[in-house]
Amino acid sequence: MRVYISGPITGTDDYMEKFAKAEKELLEQGHSVVNPSKLDAILPHGLSYEEYMKVDFSLLDLCDAIYMLSGWEKSCGANREYGYALGKDMDIAIGGRWK
Repeated sequence: MRVYISGPITGTDDYMEKFAKAEKELLEQGHSVVNPSKLDAILPHGLSYEEYMKVDFSLLDLCDAIYMLSGWEKSCGANREYGYALGKDMDIAIGGRWK
């Protein structure tokens, strides 16, 4: 299963570590993983928030499931990704538990 990791990025100092930890756990479970926190290193500088979200939704479209990191409820972007995943009837993991 290809899994997209979703969680708070903006205003979160250690988001790279949190996403990397989730990626490692998912890979160990045998999943293919899409880690959007790695995008900053390859996307052009100066993209708007909405442009980042367009990229995120494109990546989410390539996945079968979404894995929600702790604190996602307070993130506007993660809430949008969660709603998008619900609308696509994707498998969803919250707190490490699949729904």
